[in-house]
Amino acid sequence: MKRQVEMEGAMLVAHRDFMNNLEKAINILEKEINEAKEMTHICTDEWCKATEDYLDELHKDIFSISEPRCSTKEDSDRIKALRRRIKDLYVTYKASKK
Repeated sequence: MKRQVEMEGAMLVAHRDFMNNLEKAINILEKEINEAKEMTHICTDEWCKATEDYLDELHKDIFSISEPRCSTKEDSDRIKALRRRIKDLYVTYKASKK
């Protein structure tokens, strides 16, 4: 039983680290997209393709997360918030692309 509790604890720590890193990636991308809105010349075909690929990859990562059964409501809410953020970020990206 003790070993199972230790394993669940380790899984929860790893899960939260993963979520922290996903959130950092979203923050970086959000900053890039917001800067692109201000400077229309930045949205070249190459930039747009790279940004869209990055958005797609983050979308896949966030929506493929399966929550550990030992996660808390706070963890679940955080995943939901990141999923909403990535959708909103895609809308912002599409608007800046015009």
